[in-house]
Amino acid sequence: MESRVESREAVDINLQNLQLAIKRRWLAAAGVFGFVLGLSTIVTLLQAPLYQAEGKLLLKKPSETSSLNPEKYEPRLEPLSAESNPVSTESEIVSSIPLAQKTIAALTLKDEEGKPLKPTALISQLTLKNIPATDVLQVAYESKDPQEAAAVVNKLMSAYVDYNIQSNRAEASAAEDFIVKQLPQTESTVRASEASLRRFKERHQIVSLEHEAISAVEVLKELQDQITLAEAALVQTQGRATKLQKEIALTSQDVVPINSLKESPGIQKTLAELQRVEGDLVVLQTRFEDTYPEVQKLKQKRNALKQLLEGRIGQMLGNSKQVSNRNLEAGELQQKLAEDLVRAEVERLSLSNRLKFLAQARTNYRQRATVLPQLEQQQRELERQVRAAQATYELMLKKLQELRVEQNRNIGNASIIETALVPETPLLGKRVMTLGLGGIAAILLAIATITLLELSDASIKTLREIKQLFGYTLIGSIPQLGKFIKLKPERQQDCPVPELAVRNSPRSLTAEAYRMLQANLRFLNLDRPLKAVVVTSSVPKEGKSTVCANLAVAIAQLGRRVLLIDADLRSPIQHHIWQQTNVEGLSHVLVGGTDFQAAVEQVMPNLHVLTAGVVPPNPMALGDLQETKYL
Repeated sequence: MESRVESREAVDINLQNLQLAIKRRWLAAAGVFGFVLGLSTIVTLLQAPLYQAEGKLLLKKPSETSSLNPEKYEPRLEPLSAESNPVSTESEIVSSIPLAQKTIAALTLKDEEGKPLKPTALISQLTLKNIPATDVLQVAYESKDPQEAAAVVNKLMSAYVDYNIQSNRAEASAAEDFIVKQLPQTESTVRASEASLRRFKERHQIVSLEHEAISAVEVLKELQDQITLAEAALVQTQGRATKLQKEIALTSQDVVPINSLKESPGIQKTLAELQRVEGDLVVLQTRFEDTYPEVQKLKQKRNALKQLLEGRIGQMLGNSKQVSNRNLEAGELQQKLAEDLVRAEVERLSLSNRLKFLAQARTNYRQRATVLPQLEQQQRELERQVRAAQATYELMLKKLQELRVEQNRNIGNASIIETALVPETPLLGKRVMTLGLGGIAAILLAIATITLLELSDASIKTLREIKQLFGYTLIGSIPQLGKFIKLKPERQQDCPVPELAVRNSPRSLTAEAYRMLQANLRFLNLDRPLKAVVVTSSVPKEGKSTVCANLAVAIAQLGRRVLLIDADLRSPIQHHIWQQTNVEGLSHVLVGGTDFQAAVEQVMPNLHVLTAGVVPPNPMALGDLQETKYL
């Protein structure tokens, strides 16, 4: 609580000191303020009028999909980061040096010296403002020529729109060139992937692995069933063939050549002739001896027929295998059994070959089924490569068409929605701002003047400073007098003579202050009342004479006898205050030139005045006199 009270007191003291400083230095501060403000006013009046032209740009940034699809085109701005503002970015482009150079070159702008205007000078007069809650950028330019201001704004906006369109087309063109370069390579990749897939299918004889995997199980089951049936039929056929072989005492190897010989006409004719000869021989041998010529002749004929038969059999069979005549002469039943044996043997061979084929087919299908998962994996990888290459190729073709459409559209990110008109009235804001800045500068310089004067003045100005410096008890505070006595011309001095406020204005605050001072002096020491009071100061013109005169009047009005002595032997003024002559006074009394009583004059009841007298050449010398000590 105490700290808060002390803080408030410190603030009040600082404000009071500030008020006192302004009151003391108001004249100098007012002079500086008026000079600076007048100078800024003159500068404002001498300034050429400025005209401001304004135009507006609508900024938009289409998204990647909508920019390539006219049907879904929706203008919208997209920042690159959360901290960036697209409109601010575009405003920086509008105020860039390249666009300023194009504007200067197109309008042939010159500066005051007739030289081409610098881009920085044009940019300094340019004002860009983003209209709140919109994507509209306001472009303003200030110039002494209203037509030039409008022309600069319109040309700058047009240059920005052209730059924007060219920038967008350059991006699309660069993307198109890239796609055109990559398209043949992508097409080659597609063809290579398709060729790899085709070679893979041809090498592994693949039509559809999915259907092949499904049918492999069914085929293996069917093959197994056929193998079982074939094995059963083979066993049955082998049993029948064995039985037939036992019945005809021939093997299947013998049956085949006998049947072929029986079907030969030459062999059958020779065999029939041989059989006839042998029959005739048997008949003759029953009748004749072996030496009988006819018997010998038949034997020779028989041997010849046998040789002929064997030769023909050898030619037909192609080997030296002997076939008995009994077999060649087999009967009808035996012939039928032989044919059944041959058919059984043929069926056995057929079934055996079928079993081998079915077993091999089953083995092949099992091997194929084993490698099907690997083939499917390889085929999926190749198909995935083909699909990826085809998708990339199709996407590049689509993007190429979209980029070509985008190039032909020529839609930029900005458009002019309001062209600048030639301004008819000059811009007042510049002058008002100049005056405002001049006023602010005047106030600051006035404050600086007060501060400098206060810092350069080391005199004591407030009661607080007196207390802090001397540590004395305050017994009174006298306000500065506002009225002064007007002296006659022959009696005027360097300083005016103040009025006796206690006598002439007894009801004033100044009179009350003097009465309070005499009361404080009286109560300062009640045991030993004051008999003499000296009023002095370190420098002249601080109010010593004024205080003495008014204090003497205040004491005299209380009925006490007062003697007022003017001891200021350098610049005496009491005789002017009391309108007395200064022919005789303190200086005369001290040097013994006149009597003390004769020099004292009564100016009002209970108040006598001893003036200073003639000013001596050296007032300090009078201080060593015995009369001074006596006084």
